[in-house]
Amino acid sequence: MLTLEGRLFLPGLHNWDYPKSSVAGLLNEMTAKFEEDPPLSTRATGDKDPHDLLAFVSNLQINDGASRVVRHHDQSVKVSVIGGGDLGMASVMSILSKCKVDKLVFIDVAGCSTKGGSTDLDIFSLPKVEVSRDLSASAGSKVVVVTANAWSSDQSYVSVVQTNVDLYRGIIPNLARLSPNAIMLIASQPVDIMTHVAWRQSGLPPTRVIGAGCNLDSERLSHTLDINLNIHKPAWVIGEFSDNKIAVMSNTGLSSSVQPEIVSGSSSTKPLLDRGFEIIKNRGQRSWSVGLSIADITNSVLADKMKPHSVSTLAQGWGGIGAEVFLSLPCIMGAKGSTRLAGVSLGQEEDSKLRDSVSSLSNLMSQLRI
Repeated sequence: MLTLEGRLFLPGLHNWDYPKSSVAGLLNEMTAKFEEDPPLSTRATGDKDPHDLLAFVSNLQINDGASRVVRHHDQSVKVSVIGGGDLGMASVMSILSKCKVDKLVFIDVAGCSTKGGSTDLDIFSLPKVEVSRDLSASAGSKVVVVTANAWSSDQSYVSVVQTNVDLYRGIIPNLARLSPNAIMLIASQPVDIMTHVAWRQSGLPPTRVIGAGCNLDSERLSHTLDINLNIHKPAWVIGEFSDNKIAVMSNTGLSSSVQPEIVSGSSSTKPLLDRGFEIIKNRGQRSWSVGLSIADITNSVLADKMKPHSVSTLAQGWGGIGAEVFLSLPCIMGAKGSTRLAGVSLGQEEDSKLRDSVSSLSNLMSQLRI
């Protein structure tokens, strides 16, 4: 309340009790009080709004856990790519070409084996691109793409993956803290494991931590079915990003506005999918191809396209999967993250491959120190 002397009385400030009280809590109370009865007023001049102060306060993002306040602009579109090397550079260039962004931050990470490219971007500066080696430059991103890898010379595969997990431990929690509302898109290898690790370390909801997974293979398969085999329905490659991945088809056409559903395994679709798989199997996963795939997913988020992508996501509960594992599954991608399509019964061969992947990924995760 505002006293006759012009002083503002707030219970939260009057009853301040450190450390129980926080600036974040005080600002929340001030925001509520100011909306009821603005304590300041001004004479309107020109087109200016006399309630600019309220607009400013409403644009403050309050993070109570970190006891800090960050100003953000809902209209500003910022994307960060974490990790140098060919894939990081390919992701930067592809996102710039595909997506409408106001700023793209490219961060080389210390201890990352996929370094390089940032110096060249410093030399040949590009519009909208900021090059940094400080994770704080990513603050306020709508999408955070992580391409960083830290491969070691150890012989054990578990040890090699553990090196990547250790690298993530130093960056993922900070990225989540700096951009608490971001969609985190993982492209480090092995992608299903590293997406799982990122979800665990970030504390973000599983709908906002996804991996690039089998999106590239899925887009290639759909294109092949459409152009080569005259099958005009979306198809997705799902499962583990390995030799165990399998293909499924949608029940709707490519141009349909109806949300697609996965067709149950049948003898009629399998030969077509197998043939399409055979056509694309030797195309490889080059950095530029993966970068284009990453940009496509990023664009679906930024533009809220609600487009289906096969991305690595928490698979627990899908199709009877009981374990906590991440697998590529068809998900609708939009501004709020991912929404899985409903699970279906698969053919015996496909179901067996999926179960083998669940077992192997669970076993590997149990050996890692997250």
